[in-house]
Amino acid sequence: MSRARPEIVSTSLPLHVTELRDPGVTSTDVFLMVHGYAGSSYTWHHWSPKLAERGRVLLVDLKGFGEAPKPDDGRYRTTDLADLIVELVRELDLWRLTLVGHSLGGGLSLISALRLIDQREQRLDRMVLVAAPAYRQRLPPLVPLSNLPTFSSLTAKALGVRTIVRSVLRSIVFDRERVTEEQVEAYARALEEPEGLRAAMDVGRSIVPDNLDDLVRRYPEIDVPTLLLWGEQDPVIPLWVGERLADDLPRARLVVMPECGHVPPEEHPDASFAHLAAFLDETAPATDTP
Repeated sequence: MSRARPEIVSTSLPLHVTELRDPGVTSTDVFLMVHGYAGSSYTWHHWSPKLAERGRVLLVDLKGFGEAPKPDDGRYRTTDLADLIVELVRELDLWRLTLVGHSLGGGLSLISALRLIDQREQRLDRMVLVAAPAYRQRLPPLVPLSNLPTFSSLTAKALGVRTIVRSVLRSIVFDRERVTEEQVEAYARALEEPEGLRAAMDVGRSIVPDNLDDLVRRYPEIDVPTLLLWGEQDPVIPLWVGERLADDLPRARLVVMPECGHVPPEEHPDASFAHLAAFLDETAPATDTP
């Protein structure tokens, strides 16, 4: 069992970063974990202690979400958030990096990988993309509501944020009865703050990058081992996205989980981590294999 204990990482960026590092682990691998839209690092609470047995784990709350700052500065475009991830990598001088992204965090990981390629530094070793947006598709119902901030705010007040979060969680997983009040509380906490709701809408309004077509053309440049992990019944980022990414990324492997929706790390924590562990074992240098 991991002996890692969480510690807050000091950074000059509008991010909240928590580190897990087991003092008995000698591997220099770094796992940078990036959550999805309206989420937080809570998404990784099943995976992160086990990953800490394999290297240094950095859990990021993106600007505007979770415990991160939520400045009203208008800089919440997807490319802005990806730039912050790359700045964090450079500020903390991270090498032997594995980017792990869920949903929006997976899309940000793709953009960040391209940014790192542009910097011509071999910092990125691997990627793990869980239900990651990557192409033009129909947006989830709540995202277009970001263009109606007054309506969204009034709806949140009338129905209650927790009621809305509970409903959304049940709509994106395969087995809606397995959504817990702990999950609802974890994801609703930041959105109950006015600045948290405003930040979520700021992100939602520009969640599709203006240069998406240019990014898509560059995906074949990301020549690192990549695990694509998808729920077979994902209603948010459909399976065809993972299948297309498996073709576009030179060294990607797609794993599809049956009876699973949009959040494999929470819906099937043990089975999903087993797929992750197998991928890490297969792609680790011989000297670092657990």
